[in-house]
Amino acid sequence: MIPFVPLRANGSPGWLEARILLLGCGNVLFGDDGFGPAVVEHLNRRCVLPPWVRAEDVGTGVRDLLFDLLLSERRPQRIFVVDAVHGSGRNPGELLEVPMDAVSPEKSNDFSVHHFPSLNLLRELAEVDGLELCILGAQVKEIPSVVRPGLSPEVAAAVPRAVDWLLERIRWG
Repeated sequence: MIPFVPLRANGSPGWLEARILLLGCGNVLFGDDGFGPAVVEHLNRRCVLPPWVRAEDVGTGVRDLLFDLLLSERRPQRIFVVDAVHGSGRNPGELLEVPMDAVSPEKSNDFSVHHFPSLNLLRELAEVDGLELCILGAQVKEIPSVVRPGLSPEVAAAVPRAVDWLLERIRWG
């Protein structure tokens, strides 16, 4: 799903003007894979974000957005990617903070498919501009092989904890 992105009067998407960009990745039609979009929805519906912060549900289209950022002259200073994590050995719903410099190419498969090759684009953005990048993941309980919307209770309980984690880090801009 590629999200609708409202444009500013100058024709650019609003997220290009953000100093901090929060990207919720995942497919809400496949259970716990919808963790990232659920966090962004919670943020946008229940929190008043500072004007320098944008929270965007990018669905499974994160690669396209990152490519646009790479080509843009304006970029945020910090990017937080929120997504489901597979195979981390953690309990379902457990949050995992992963600084980009801690993600080796061998560990890329631990993250949702939305990140590969998106992890490489994130690394390239960091190298070009020195952006601060971080992935916040929640260990999934299950991602069904057929369409089944809705988070497991464990991952649903992680949504407000993820929101609190993000708000703490964006508080100071």
